[in-house]
Amino acid sequence: MAIQSMLETVQDNGTTCEPANENDRILSIQSHVAYGYVGGKAAVFPLQCIGYDVDVVNTVNFSNHTGYGRFGGTRASAEELATIFKTMDEAGLLAPHRLLTGYIPNAAALQVIKELAQKLKSHDPHLIYLMDPVLGDSGKLYVSQDVIPIYKEMFSFATIITPNWFEVETLTGVPLRSLSALRNALFILHKHVPHVVISSIPLQPWLSEVLPETMQPPASTDNQQAYLLCISSSRTGTSSNSTVHARRVPLIPGYFSGVGDLFSALTLGHFNPSPTSSDGKFHSATQTPLSFAAAAALHKTHSILEFTNAFAARLPPEDRTTTDDERDEAEPVRKDKRMRGRELRLVQGQHILREEWREGQGKDLQLWDAFWDSC
Repeated sequence: MAIQSMLETVQDNGTTCEPANENDRILSIQSHVAYGYVGGKAAVFPLQCIGYDVDVVNTVNFSNHTGYGRFGGTRASAEELATIFKTMDEAGLLAPHRLLTGYIPNAAALQVIKELAQKLKSHDPHLIYLMDPVLGDSGKLYVSQDVIPIYKEMFSFATIITPNWFEVETLTGVPLRSLSALRNALFILHKHVPHVVISSIPLQPWLSEVLPETMQPPASTDNQQAYLLCISSSRTGTSSNSTVHARRVPLIPGYFSGVGDLFSALTLGHFNPSPTSSDGKFHSATQTPLSFAAAAALHKTHSILEFTNAFAARLPPEDRTTTDDERDEAEPVRKDKRMRGRELRLVQGQHILREEWREGQGKDLQLWDAFWDSC
């Protein structure tokens, strides 16, 4: 009854699922958890909400995400992944129009994914491949070093990549501490990838100082790092520079998992390389297909986070404890409760996911037209 009531509310609000082309299938290759929403659990349902059929291959099968501190399960071997792809191919089931890859457990498995991407791209040059190079966050790797060169080799097959700031630094070797460094990192990535979204950069003073005035935080903001910046960058044709858009969003305090997986899935789902309106014309003079998709993904992801955070704030005090490493180690149940309360509320928030996205709602990424000036 609750789900039915929710769907009726969606209809009453005039929001609709955006139907994809009926033949537009997505192959999603990433982690799976029995409980909670990370990896494929954070990606597949949102993609289905906006009209896609999604074929799912799990790279790991865990009880829950690793943020709980304890988990169990298995990792798919390279041989198991190769067998799945081979069997799908022989049965005529391996012909996606879009490919999404996320967490891959090791270099051997990633090599199999690389060979698959190469094969799919050779069979269909128009394949839209979004590669989320899941390496780590907040300055810490949570994969082995030997996957990094393989990800770099896979750039040439990708349409879009969605690294966070730490993954940009890891993949380019460029610490993001100045505008010139940010330009250099994007230049390196664009040598092979046409579309890059840096999903979240803390709005540190150096970045805030170079932002256009329209993207600056309110003057009353004391802590500039209370915001994150999302940047989309598209390089097409023979242009030496890319078209850059950006938007800041308030940082929601607390530990959430699966946010990047959700954002990447929604970016792929909303990306249309040749968008047209009913009159057959390009939909916008100020947006690129990537900035349009990234804006939709950013808005919906942030709205889901707000929705989840509001739910967590209503939990009993014992279920919303603050992080305390010493107490968490002594009483693991404290951390378990806190993690449970902050699992993304995707089913309950599906009205957000299903909302039809249109530009001009005040949530677009803004053109950073002076980004490459004085280079």
